[in-house]
Amino acid sequence: MLMTSNLDDERLTTAHRAKLAYVYVRQSSVNQVRQHQESTELQYRLVDRAIGLGWPHERVQVIDEDLGKSGAGGVERHGFQKLIAEIGLGNAGLVISLDASRLARNNRDWHQLLELCSVFGVLIADGERLYDPRVYHDRLLLGLSGIMSEAELHQIRMRLHQGERQKAARGELRLPLPAGLAYDRAGAIILNPDEEVQARIQLVFAKFRELQSARGVMRFLRANGLPLPVRPVLGPSPHDVIWQEADSARVRNILQNPAYAGAYVYGRRQRDPMKCRPGSIRGTVKVAVTDWAVCLQAAHSGYIGWEEFMANRRRLADNASGYEAGRAGAPRKGSALLQGVAICGRCGRRMSLRYTGPNGDYPVYCCRSDRDQRGVALCQEVRALPIDAFVEGVLLDALAPDRIAIALAAMGQLEEESRQLERQWALRRERARYEAERARRQYDAVEPENRLVARSLERVWEEKLRAVEAIDQEHARWRSEEPLVLHEADRASLQTLGENLPRIWRATTTSAADRKRILRFIVREVILDQKRTHGQIWLKIVWQTGATSEHCLPRRVHAYGDHVDLDGLQRRITQLNAAGKMDKEIAEILNQEGFVAARGCAFKGDNVWLLRNRWGIPTVKINGVDPNPLRWPDGSYSIQGAAAALGVTPQTIFDYLARGLLAGHQLTKGQPWQIDLSAEQIDRLRAHVQRMRRSKKEAS
Repeated sequence: MLMTSNLDDERLTTAHRAKLAYVYVRQSSVNQVRQHQESTELQYRLVDRAIGLGWPHERVQVIDEDLGKSGAGGVERHGFQKLIAEIGLGNAGLVISLDASRLARNNRDWHQLLELCSVFGVLIADGERLYDPRVYHDRLLLGLSGIMSEAELHQIRMRLHQGERQKAARGELRLPLPAGLAYDRAGAIILNPDEEVQARIQLVFAKFRELQSARGVMRFLRANGLPLPVRPVLGPSPHDVIWQEADSARVRNILQNPAYAGAYVYGRRQRDPMKCRPGSIRGTVKVAVTDWAVCLQAAHSGYIGWEEFMANRRRLADNASGYEAGRAGAPRKGSALLQGVAICGRCGRRMSLRYTGPNGDYPVYCCRSDRDQRGVALCQEVRALPIDAFVEGVLLDALAPDRIAIALAAMGQLEEESRQLERQWALRRERARYEAERARRQYDAVEPENRLVARSLERVWEEKLRAVEAIDQEHARWRSEEPLVLHEADRASLQTLGENLPRIWRATTTSAADRKRILRFIVREVILDQKRTHGQIWLKIVWQTGATSEHCLPRRVHAYGDHVDLDGLQRRITQLNAAGKMDKEIAEILNQEGFVAARGCAFKGDNVWLLRNRWGIPTVKINGVDPNPLRWPDGSYSIQGAAAALGVTPQTIFDYLARGLLAGHQLTKGQPWQIDLSAEQIDRLRAHVQRMRRSKKEAS
């Protein structure tokens, strides 16, 4: 039993011994608890230290809930919180620990403990002496002990990290590997010897090259019942390859893992205290490729090259960020063909989309960065339908010479996809048969008399056989739904479709996302500007080859002041009017010659009449006759002629026409009226006029 010194006797009082003594026991990790048991036993023997200081055994409490937990402050320690609570409640007279590092490895917890012990008069003891936090020199020593404990932990971390960094710089640090890779007996990194794992990883990269979307790859794998290999770091079977259903996160992890590109990378993630959950020290964030601590390219075998890996990262970033962050984004199901590739020709930023109309059927390309960031007006808006139709025509014309080659490439792609899927199924069936054969060997190896084990192994063997049968049935069903071979008739029809690419493009089975994906293989971006040329949309197509082509097409204007060729339109209407053409005839000729009215509509007689009035062009004479004779050559009356025949003013004739008392017509709006009047109508209307006049006189 440890003996107390005179100084310790002076510090201890009856008030201290009237309360409880707490022995705090902690080890930093589970491995230390398992392997350093002597240290743990030494801490438990501190109970004898408390008894030696005058506490009865039954009044000494041991707090060991924090065994296997770090004292650095990032992990919630329930035992330490219990100790703090007991001190705050006034139940503690003495706190004993092997040294300061056992109580805390960070100054926050350590000084919280010192402050509470000082307030409530609690003594602190280690294996050597007693400390009273209320005494200046003791508190100074305790504070230095806490600082040294934290500094010691920092030094340990620095030495370990530097050694780990140096070993990683040589590519010798053994890192956890993804499921597609493995360590051989010599410690070198190789492709996973399991052929099914290799084939599944290769399929993920192949489908991403085709679909350009992690979500698309995930849907393909799920549709064909193909799980992904995963090697969990934690769990009941760490570092063993297991198969889990494909999801977008697992597909992205495969595509973004540099180990699959043959690179040895250290420092892909770093700890971020802001990302730590309460009670956890595992909050980490991704580090940019340029900031990786160690990146050794071509360090071992891989599934893809480094260039393809970086291209995959860029594509995933584009898909995730979208055009709001200046990226193209993944092709969506909306009808706008240039989604993600339309660039504003005025400010150079990527244009977003909005849909108008009662059902949202009319897409519009918008440059709204200025409005979103500074609250000003939109930079510009361009209606998508005419632009899409024009770019579609240019694209199909550009692909016309290669249509047969496209058909042959499509046939090869379908056949390659069928071969890949057939291989995946073959590997699944082979694995299932291996598992069944292994279960049979285990059953055969057991002694027949040992029925307790034999029955369990027999049950496992039967389950494996049923799994083989289920996979065979699924394979047969898949083969019936997905033919693996293209027959000659299929080849001929596919080649015919390839030769007629517009039919494929406009087919109902071709989705909007498919069209956008085809476009992006050929076109990099399309620059739009509807304010550069008056009444026109200027666009510049940047092809994937680097070549460019500029085009202009008339845009839909809301007013004739914005018309692309207003002077030419005025001259043409003047010429046709001078040639004796009526407004309706002029409208038909303008439509034939390619003129477009405001709002993108075809010309009608009303439009021509409106423009003539605006420009002061007089009404054309009919067959050389004055515009307003009393009678027309066909015997009908003009407004003036009808007014003279009835003895009323022309305004009254207009009133009669509006009320239906007279019947007449115009060749088009703005042209003279032709009113049909018989002798009986004239007599009846004259009598009506006389009655109206007599009534007015009598009333007056």
